Amino acid sequence: MYTDLATIYERAGRVEGRNGSITQIPILTMPNDDITHPIPDLTGFITEGQIYVDRQLHNRQIYPPINVLPSLSRLMKSAIGEGMTRKDHGDVSNQLYACYAIGKDVQAMKAVVGEEALSADDLLYLEFLHKFEKHFISQGEPPAPENRGFGSRESPFQQPQILLPARPAGPYENRSIFESLDIGWQLLRIFPKQLLKRIPENVLAEFYPREAKAAEQGTGPVSPRTRRNPPSPKSDPPSPKSDPPSPKSDPLP
Repeated sequence: MYTDLATIYERAGRVEGRNGSITQIPILTMPNDDITHPIPDLTGFITEGQIYVDRQLHNRQIYPPINVLPSLSRLMKSAIGEGMTRKDHGDVSNQLYACYAIGKDVQAMKAVVGEEALSADDLLYLEFLHKFEKHFISQGEPPAPENRGFGSRESPFQQPQILLPARPAGPYENRSIFESLDIGWQLLRIFPKQLLKRIPENVLAEFYPREAKAAEQGTGPVSPRTRRNPPSPKSDPPSPKSDPPSPKSDPLP
């Protein structure tokens, strides 16, 4: 079966008298959504990547309902980075993937032990999980700018506000890879730097505080960490003439 599928997928079509082949993007429906079925299982080994469309995400109105954990690309590393996309592309991708995977584990643990038993870091990963699906995976209706509270269980660390930009309405958003990377950084700022262990220090130093720099220059949203109190207005100079003393009140009889 492996040989037959490889013949179909890797040589999808040939034109008589010409070299080369036609690249195919096969679409598979899995019996009972079982990815371990022989056909999808072997297909994953043969093809250069796979995009996993998830029924649960679809039922939650997330479009496109792509589950990033089983999805992969074996050619991605050869087509990203400085000169092709951006130098932080690979590091951001790895960190987003890792945070989302941990968030899924925390979500499963929450169903067993309850939210009260979760640690502060667990709550951050849970927050990231929901916002990643809502703002990064979903490319449908524009989300309203969403501010994070401070000092609550939902936000145990005083991190900058996450102000995700509104996006065009409709299920076919035309988002560039650079916009996706920027949204990814905004989501990663949910975490303190010490939790972003898959991103090198030099990349963190350049991109992690970028929102703060934009805020100080007046070119982006201002976060509580970087918001500076406006200078107080100068007080009026004292009048050269002092006010006349108030008349003494009559003594009580």
